[in-house]
Amino acid sequence: MLSPAVGEHPSPVCVSLNHASLRYRDTATAVFDDLNLTLPAGQWTCLLGKSGCGKTTLLRHLAGLSGDAVIWQGQLLTSDAQPLQDRVAYMAQQDLLLPWLSVLDNVCLSQRLGSDAATPDVARAMSLLEAVGLADFHAARPDQLSGGMRQRVALARTLMQDKPLVLMDEPFSALDAVTRHKLQSLAAELLQDRTVLLITHDPQEALRLAHHIYLMFGSPAQLARLDVPQSMPPRSFDAQMAAHQQMIIDQLERDYG
Repeated sequence: MLSPAVGEHPSPVCVSLNHASLRYRDTATAVFDDLNLTLPAGQWTCLLGKSGCGKTTLLRHLAGLSGDAVIWQGQLLTSDAQPLQDRVAYMAQQDLLLPWLSVLDNVCLSQRLGSDAATPDVARAMSLLEAVGLADFHAARPDQLSGGMRQRVALARTLMQDKPLVLMDEPFSALDAVTRHKLQSLAAELLQDRTVLLITHDPQEALRLAHHIYLMFGSPAQLARLDVPQSMPPRSFDAQMAAHQQMIIDQLERDYG
């Protein structure tokens, strides 16, 4: 059971991309063109697709990390009509923990460095560390932790940012199968009712976590919506999930040519 300090968070927001086009300034070919995508409020959406198809580029643009390197056209709308700036948390494949800081200070880092920098809420940070099972390691340095523990710290840091939209770029891909499964379950619990966009190369991970799954393919990239099981995530692996996984693998194999 999550403590009240962990459970409180901003209302989820629906995000829509309409007729979106993006290309890098030093290239003539668009990464994607006339792209339409809706991220329903309070639900997980997963993007599958081969490396280099534009998934991370899309994620970075939503996070406001593209800067002047790209030319963008299209509509980016939110259900509350407020801009996304400063309302996005980003969790990358690497944990990106600062080695000279303690676990607690790493979790509090976003509050120290954000545009609305404030005195860190240590009580909330400790509550989050308790939620991810690392309260006893709050004074440890990152090099004293396993890979799975480091990603749990990264998850706590993501939650500490307290943003309505959470972008995740293959955050569990470097972990062993058992640790990965545990962290998927933990993320599904702690990010319940958040709006989440997850990039993954693993069809089983997408099927386990997502309310909606899209395949990104082609150049410029397009999106194809894929079927998901009727049960609610996080799902257990059963015959229905196995059938959906095989269908996704077949589609991925056609895309890879």
